[in-house]
Amino acid sequence: MSQDLMDHATRTIEVGSKSFAAAARLFAPRTRRSVLMLYAWCRHCDDVVDGQELGFNLPGGAPRDAAAKLAVLEDQTRRAYLGEAMRDPAFAAFQEVALRHRIDPRFALDHLAGFAMDVQETHYETIDDTLRYCYHVAGVVGLMMASIMGAHDPRVLDRACDLGLAFQLTNIARDIVEDACMGRCYLPAQWLREAGIPPNELAEPRHRAQLARLAARLVDHAEPYYASAGAGIAALPLRSAWAIASARNVYRQIGIEVKRRGAHAWDERTGTGKAAKLWLLAKGAASALGSRFSGPAARPRDPALWQRPGGAVDVPRAAHARPA
Repeated sequence: MSQDLMDHATRTIEVGSKSFAAAARLFAPRTRRSVLMLYAWCRHCDDVVDGQELGFNLPGGAPRDAAAKLAVLEDQTRRAYLGEAMRDPAFAAFQEVALRHRIDPRFALDHLAGFAMDVQETHYETIDDTLRYCYHVAGVVGLMMASIMGAHDPRVLDRACDLGLAFQLTNIARDIVEDACMGRCYLPAQWLREAGIPPNELAEPRHRAQLARLAARLVDHAEPYYASAGAGIAALPLRSAWAIASARNVYRQIGIEVKRRGAHAWDERTGTGKAAKLWLLAKGAASALGSRFSGPAARPRDPALWQRPGGAVDVPRAAHARPA
């Protein structure tokens, strides 16, 4: 990979995800390189389908041929795994990372399936439906990231997936109004009916109080996934453990702030300041060091949590249903 491509990947994460960019600097150089390359591919695929650039809307909005563009991305992904020469820089980067770290092709294709859910305007009736979306757009990113860090044990992958789920639930809570302005809603329809908010009125200021309660509910729902993810940090190399523990702290703090702001959570984009980030990075270091004294995934995973497809304990949902 050329230095130009590495520079592009670095810029991609700094513009597309300031929250994760800070934590990404903590990885060992070779791991960080692969993480950045993977993120650049994820961002590229998302932008192609949404008609955006680095996560920001372009004039004209989403492309009309989004489904066709998604099909091309799927074809390129399959060819990358076959070892074919990749002309697209994002796919050349992905190919290097996927083959070097033995990333399961199912994870990459499951990620693209999340974009398909947006293209098809999937309806989310229950919190489990929302979690299924979270799995595709973020949970599998956790699985691919864990693979880069050398974790392939299904129990550890479950914890990596849990972190992705927690991240996405936090993102949904933070971006409810922004998503609604794009015609998207990831909140469970059941919750909206209970709150008396018509889906097409999500962005209207008169619903802010009810919306704040739903956002708080999402943030609370993310908590057990953040807790579960913490148990997987022990399985990672120390610097990777520091980076992931720090990212976990930063995203969790965003959810806490969304909940604290209440009806004003969408007056401006919620984030964490520089001083707060430094404190959360320090806390991440303490967590990473503490994890050296515990075994990987020492605590049994809560069977009530949503289980990823093909997970270590794939128990039927009916056996441990969680109230919506």
